[in-house]
Amino acid sequence: MNTLEAKNSQPFRKRKSWKEKLIPLLFIGPHLFFFIIFLAYPTLNGLFISFHNWNFFTDMRFAGLENYANILWNKDSLFFTYFWSAFRATLLFVVISVPFLVIIPLFIAVAINARPPGHNFFRALFYAPSLFSVVTVVLIWIWLLDTNAGLVNYYIGQLGLDNIPWLTRTPWVWISLVVMTIWWTIGTNMILFLAALGEIPDHLYEAAKIDGANKLQQFFHVTLPGLRGPMAFVLIITTLASFNVMAQPQLATGGGPGYETRVLILYIYEVGFTGGNPRAGLAAAMSVVLGLILLSISMIQFKLMMREK
Repeated sequence: MNTLEAKNSQPFRKRKSWKEKLIPLLFIGPHLFFFIIFLAYPTLNGLFISFHNWNFFTDMRFAGLENYANILWNKDSLFFTYFWSAFRATLLFVVISVPFLVIIPLFIAVAINARPPGHNFFRALFYAPSLFSVVTVVLIWIWLLDTNAGLVNYYIGQLGLDNIPWLTRTPWVWISLVVMTIWWTIGTNMILFLAALGEIPDHLYEAAKIDGANKLQQFFHVTLPGLRGPMAFVLIITTLASFNVMAQPQLATGGGPGYETRVLILYIYEVGFTGGNPRAGLAAAMSVVLGLILLSISMIQFKLMMREK
């Protein structure tokens, strides 16, 4: 059969009209529009600003790599010192909070997935705080943890113990910030884990029971392997969210005591938007560096979580 005969023998394919070609564009169009306006353009514009000196009130002046030098290798710059001090504070928060923000929701989800009596009530109970705004959450915990008038210290005083400076001294400030963040956000991760647990086939558990596996063995050999993909997703988004923490230390501690809880996003905000001479270019450069760090961490986490055993 020659080439011409082969072509003629193929089923006739109707060419799509321009209307049929337009339909997919109509579906992705709204998302593409908002992606360009609210993500792509701000990202590219922020990268552009990071190479300039600008304070919102004067014309931009091209600065080359000056802003990046002040935060990456110019150790004589105060911005270098404060940037990496804020990064260390952020990293400390991430290291403390992320394990709890993954492990606690996982165990709650496993317990609720077993459908004990009242499981729907407990699912709603744990998820409810995630519906609050961060300002509401912080105000609730300030009322609870205030050194002199807080409810927690009131009951501690009833036990004859001294008040604990939850929001004014280390390490108590870190404990307070982590606890209020856990209370606020575990509901979201719990829901994600519950959805993932529902996708694990029941016959895997039945086979494990037949082989004599107890509940703990089923958890490690059936549940955890079945959650590897969702676990990677939860770990990555939780890490990113923890690196972007700002409102809790800003509202609860003001970055104190001293600069102990002045996290990176809070410092970027202060550099770019406060003071008599805001430095938008420098703040943009800090944001770019933070974005690259988060991208690298996310890629490493994904590779480690999804590698074949």
